[in-house]
Amino acid sequence: MTAPANPAPSARRLRTRATLLAVLGEHGTLSRAEISRLTGLSRSAVSSAVTDLLDEGLAGETTATTATGRGRRAAAVTLRRAHALVLAFDFGHTHVTAAVADTTGALLGEATAHLDVDNHPREVLDAARTLADRALAAAGHTLDAITAVAAGIPGALDTRTNVVRAPSTLSQWIGMDPAAELGRLFGRPVTVGNDAEMGARGERAHSDGQAVNDLIYVKASTGIGAGLLLDGRIYRGASGISGEIGHIQLPDTGTWCRCGNRGCLESVASIVEVRRRLAHVLSPGARESVELPPLGELAAVPAAARVIGEAGRTIGRVLADLVNCLNPAAIVIGGELGLAGAPLIHGIRESVDRYAQPAVAEAVEIRASRLGLRSELYGAVDAAVAAAVAG
Repeated sequence: MTAPANPAPSARRLRTRATLLAVLGEHGTLSRAEISRLTGLSRSAVSSAVTDLLDEGLAGETTATTATGRGRRAAAVTLRRAHALVLAFDFGHTHVTAAVADTTGALLGEATAHLDVDNHPREVLDAARTLADRALAAAGHTLDAITAVAAGIPGALDTRTNVVRAPSTLSQWIGMDPAAELGRLFGRPVTVGNDAEMGARGERAHSDGQAVNDLIYVKASTGIGAGLLLDGRIYRGASGISGEIGHIQLPDTGTWCRCGNRGCLESVASIVEVRRRLAHVLSPGARESVELPPLGELAAVPAAARVIGEAGRTIGRVLADLVNCLNPAAIVIGGELGLAGAPLIHGIRESVDRYAQPAVAEAVEIRASRLGLRSELYGAVDAAVAAAVAG
């Protein structure tokens, strides 16, 4: 009997193909060796699957810019993403932003509203649909064009159950499944993650071609949390609650934290506490709340720079322990406090250099986010694009 000209691929081959699509969708561009390392697939299996994707026109292979081995250049595999649209959300404590993007990551339309996200989840979810409609209108599209949805939320999400569980943040969301709630609103599966995790994804996606596989993204705002990118993968921990560095306790500090403990990092170095100290230094004796200029402007004022630098040294003391444990290539500071710029970064650097082991301290770059307050939004776009490509 003559065999079919195009026999159906085996189940194993289909699984391998799906694995490659997923890992390329998440990481963007990888060498074949990196694909093998990240997936655990043999090099021969990767080679065969990449060849299939090249033949199907779903991927392209180019010469990477960095030399490897004895002067040879590694071939880099990149998905040729079909044009499609995704919807992304950045939920902060006091705002919600919706954005429509294509699968290259380019933003086509967005809308923002300032809301009490922590205490009014139902109103916030209703607003998310309204903001999505506004962003779609700005992009000139309707919901029918959306192929994937992703969102970052400012609280701990138990990845075993997909529900919000940590009472110190989003207390009115406890027991809610944000992915299911948003899925009902938009009629599509929704990817949801912690906002610091999305910030790490956003920084990786916009790394200006300099791939960083070991990165700590710190969102320093009302709370302080870390998104961990380790060996090219987002690390969420056993139940999805990794990176809660805002609740690491500091010695000789007795300030009460919203979690019920004393001396947590965010109780002494959050944007709320830094602004309180700045108001005291810049307007001593003022009985009413003081309207302060943006942190970027205050950084040029010597007295304000000292306050900001001290906050940096306090955050850096906690980050030094993470540097010792994880040996990251970069620490990126985002959130409102990240806008303070040089005094904050210099303070963090000072503590990391003092308290971390010299070799690991020397290896880590510490900088403010180049995306400002948009890292989390771009990370949600990246997550939605990955879901669209893999789906």
